[in-house]
Amino acid sequence: MSNTMWPTILLLGKNGQVGWELQRTLAPLGQVIALDQPDLDLTKPEQIRAQVREVKPNLIVNAAAYTAVDRAEGEPELAMAINGIAPGILAEEAKALGATLVHYSTDYVFDGTKKEPYTEADEPNPINVYGKTKLAGEQAIQAVGGNNLIFRTSWVYGMRGNNFLLTILRLAKERDELRIVDDQIGAPTWCRMLAEATALILARGEEGLADNWGLYHMTAGGKTTWYGFAKGILEDVKLNKKEPISMIPLLTHDYFTLAKRPMNSVLSNHHMVDKLQIRIPSWKSQLSSALGLEG
Repeated sequence: MSNTMWPTILLLGKNGQVGWELQRTLAPLGQVIALDQPDLDLTKPEQIRAQVREVKPNLIVNAAAYTAVDRAEGEPELAMAINGIAPGILAEEAKALGATLVHYSTDYVFDGTKKEPYTEADEPNPINVYGKTKLAGEQAIQAVGGNNLIFRTSWVYGMRGNNFLLTILRLAKERDELRIVDDQIGAPTWCRMLAEATALILARGEEGLADNWGLYHMTAGGKTTWYGFAKGILEDVKLNKKEPISMIPLLTHDYFTLAKRPMNSVLSNHHMVDKLQIRIPSWKSQLSSALGLEG
């Protein structure tokens, strides 16, 4: 693959779960300049503008986000600065340069009351601060226009950072009993799969994407609950414990969290499959791959 597809790529959030994987998957497409805190403070609009103008990228990939869902309830301004305002500034700067912007959003823009998987045509209605700020970011990008791709994903996990998979692996070593919510459904999505799918799409170059800008749902296939996800993790991992772990399913109202969670977080990938011909494997096969790679 030639290195002139996207001569200069500015990647933000390089130390996050998805950003870490993107450093590798984007490398064949162009020269990647990868930043994170403290290189760039996304709460400072003038810093964002100065950085983009200095780098003059052909492609900006924004994998940076404020993702602490419960903490966001007490830090709405900070979450909004990073998730809501910064993406709009990136979109303005990208448009001014004639560059492409790729941005990641979340299943939490929906309220979770729908019985079927959510499509891109469904009306967002976030029920927590995190979801509201992520929706603001989507809307800011859409208001600016230009060449952009917004990928909504869900229940992201990987082998680094803070996520459900690593929490379960840690708790399984420390405890004999796990109590896990079993009435919220979604599709656990491996950060490596997101990075690989993104790179496959971007490998078409600007011309190859000309008719396909816009919003897409990008998640693993299938669905499960947090309890089902935890069970899947522990089935795939050999824990050196004498007694098997006791797993107790909980209802959401028995498990207090600061932020409300949508009961149904399943996103339909049909639009991505139809328009971009990208299909992401089922959550179970991704989980086996993720755990297998880490031994």
